[in-house]
Amino acid sequence: MDITKSHQTVDESMTQLSLSPPDKPSFLSSQFQAPRSLSQPAKRALKPFASEDIKILLLENVNQSALGKLKQRGYQVEFLKSSLSEDELVEKIKGVHAIGIRSKTRLTKRVLEAADNLIVIGCFCIGTNQVDLEYAAERGIAVFNSPYANSRSVAELVIGEIICLARQVGDRSMELHNGEWNKVSNGCWEIRGKTLGIVGYGHIGSQLSVLAEAMGLHVIYYDVLPIMPLGSAKQLSSLHELLHHADFVSFHVPASPETKNMVSSAEFAAMKNGSYLINASRGTVVDIPAMVAASKSGKLAGAAIDVYPSEPAGNGKGKFANSLNAWTSELCSCRNIIMTPHIGGSTEEAQYNIGLEVSEALIRYINEGNSVSAVNFPEVSLRSLTEADTNVVRVLFAHRNVPGVLRHVNEILVNHNIKAQFSDSRGEIAYLVADISDCSPSSLETLHTKLESLPGKINTRLLY
Repeated sequence: MDITKSHQTVDESMTQLSLSPPDKPSFLSSQFQAPRSLSQPAKRALKPFASEDIKILLLENVNQSALGKLKQRGYQVEFLKSSLSEDELVEKIKGVHAIGIRSKTRLTKRVLEAADNLIVIGCFCIGTNQVDLEYAAERGIAVFNSPYANSRSVAELVIGEIICLARQVGDRSMELHNGEWNKVSNGCWEIRGKTLGIVGYGHIGSQLSVLAEAMGLHVIYYDVLPIMPLGSAKQLSSLHELLHHADFVSFHVPASPETKNMVSSAEFAAMKNGSYLINASRGTVVDIPAMVAASKSGKLAGAAIDVYPSEPAGNGKGKFANSLNAWTSELCSCRNIIMTPHIGGSTEEAQYNIGLEVSEALIRYINEGNSVSAVNFPEVSLRSLTEADTNVVRVLFAHRNVPGVLRHVNEILVNHNIKAQFSDSRGEIAYLVADISDCSPSSLETLHTKLESLPGKINTRLLY
């Protein structure tokens, strides 16, 4: 059978999964939409003053859904399948207004210093620890990510790994690949009736909780915040209490100083004999040498690891070696250890949705100055300007959060009608968005020059 003939793109599969009968119009079809005269005026396409065409650099084979959406807006988009080294980025990022990356590209202070035109960064993944967030904010560069789009994909992988660990599927598969037939039941279990401990009950942890209960697992969880449980799950007061009761422990926490080596020798000692560990969160969470010791002593019956302290910059044979992590060969020698190359969120559906979510955030920030959901920047939004808003200019002004700056800004804007204005701050950075009318094209240069000369200014953009 030619499987290529039955292949569908994510776009096609989503279209065909419509719940509307094929012979009837969808609820969202034009038959049910309000007449044009009763709907809101069309959004007005804004363009930047004192800037050339927007240039965007996409790295690491970002999903085509993002590439298509950004090109539709008329941006100049350069697309690369690989990540770049720091030296390569220092040269490549010059003249770029927006950059899209995944987890392998490092946007260090040195790279950002070379980014003369950069205004926004899109992380097409959950994590943002590959970006110097503090320095980006100091430069007035907003950073966006996609914290939820791959939650289901990660949760499903963990469920699969729980079953594979309980049945020692990884070892049996490798043995059979090597010609060894080893049909055994000793140490293999059903997961029904066992206890799953979830560390971090956020979007991924809570979805995992629902799936696990449907499989017959009892669910307990630990989180630094009190969170309402889903289903029959129960929150425990400490990590060690959870480790003491759980047959399977799955980690879903961010990378931070508090979570570094969150599971080390003392935590493995607190776990049940013959229990299992799954880490699909961040590579710094689990002390791998301590885990290897727990595996070899029999304390751990198995583990599934998807993330590592140091990971290769690209795919290829020989990349995952002792030169990357000194304990690699020891880890590979352990029995019933499932190792995957950071693929928790690597599904067609997740990457498609991440591409849409992050590209839309970039478009809103570039075209409207909307910074809602930025991870390092004040969150400010005004309504979209429409065709009815003639002679209106949107002022976007990032500045140091010090007294007197807003007074100086409003003194500059005093000769214009301020239709809307909103400002917010985050630490040392503040961000003002204002819509002003009675502004002719000839006055834009004067307005821009005055705002740029203010003390405390980080960057100024005018959209008209």
